Order: sequence, then C-alpha cells, then structure tokens
Amino acid sequence: MAWGLAAIMIVIVSWVFYRYFAPRGWREWTGAGLVQAFIIALYAEMFGFPLTVYLLIRSFGIDREYVSANLWSTLVGLGETGMFVSMLIGYSLAFIGVGMFIHGWRAVYRARHDERLVTDGLYRFVRHPQYTGLFLALFGEGVIHWPTIFSVVLFPVIVLAYYLLARKEERGMIRKFGDEYRAYMRKVPMLLPRPGRWKDLAKKSQQPRS
Repeated sequence: MAWGLAAIMIVIVSWVFYRYFAPRGWREWTGAGLVQAFIIALYAEMFGFPLTVYLLIRSFGIDREYVSANLWSTLVGLGETGMFVSMLIGYSLAFIGVGMFIHGWRAVYRARHDERLVTDGLYRFVRHPQYTGLFLALFGEGVIHWPTIFSVVLFPVIVLAYYLLARKEERGMIRKFGDEYRAYMRKVPMLLPRPGRWKDLAKKSQQPRS
C-alpha cells in the first residue's frame, strides 16, 4: 500500500480541479464537494486499500485466485490484460476530458472579461464543454480505469449536481443575453454533442490555444 502516493495524487488532482472549477455559490460548493469525495475515494483505493475488491471477495465469494486490484478485470477474470485495457481506455478518456474542461474554462474566462457570449471553439459542439470534460475525465478514471463502489455510485450524483448547476447558469445567461442565448440553445446541445460530433469535439479539445 502506498498511502504517500495516494496523498500526493489526491493533492495534485484536487489542485487541478479547483484551479478550473473554483466554487462561488453553494451549488458549486455542493458539486465540488462531491467531486472531492470522488477523488479521495478513487486514489485511496487505487494506491491504498482496495476496499471494493475486498468487499466483493467477502460478500460474493469471488475466487481469490482470479482477483486483481481492478474491479472490471476481477469480475471478468481477465487479470493483467483486463487491467491494461481498462487503464488505456480510462486514461484516454481522462486526457480528453481534462483538455475539454481546461479549454472550456479559458474560453469562458476570456468571454467574461470581454462581456460577450462565447459560441465558438468547443462551444460549437456543447453549451457546457467544461462540464462535459469533467464528466468524461471522472468516467474514464473512476468508472473505466479504476472503478470503486464510491466512484461508481458518486458519478451519476455528480452528473446530476452539475446538470442542475448548468441549468441555473443558463437562466442567468438568458437574463443577460436574452434572445441571443435562446437562439444558441436551440442550435447547440447542452452537455452531449450530437451523434457524429464526439470526434470533432475531442480533437478540438486537444488543439493548443493562442
């Protein structure tokens, strides 16, 4: 068990999260608290004690001979191969997600400074790319790569919390921009891009910004 490494990862990932999702109101603090719990539970099990797998052994009688630290590889019985595949897919989704929420945050920051509505870049595909990126990163790391009881349960709760936050933010945007934002809402989906646009969104999120 590497509790020191777990603590380092929790600090680093938490810093990145709060760097781009600094809470302001109580709704944002609620979502941030859920994400913080997700991060702690994830890395505590990844580098500390694999509680989820231990509980599966004790509760469901899974054969210890086929147990690995990763939940999916344990359930499917693929061992190291399953762990490698889930790690590759999970890290790929997390990398794309981080790029999305960083690019989305930068675009919003500049738009607020200029007091304008941003509809270009990632905002051509979804109205809240920073939240889409957050969901993708958490799903890749905490559901695909290293699922735990807590991360799998918390993920849909986090999605709901930020969906409600996005709805609240959009009411403010309507008050500020009126029909211009309503027209934008009719053209662009809220959180999930239209079929066939995921690839374009992912590619755009990895392009450097000037």
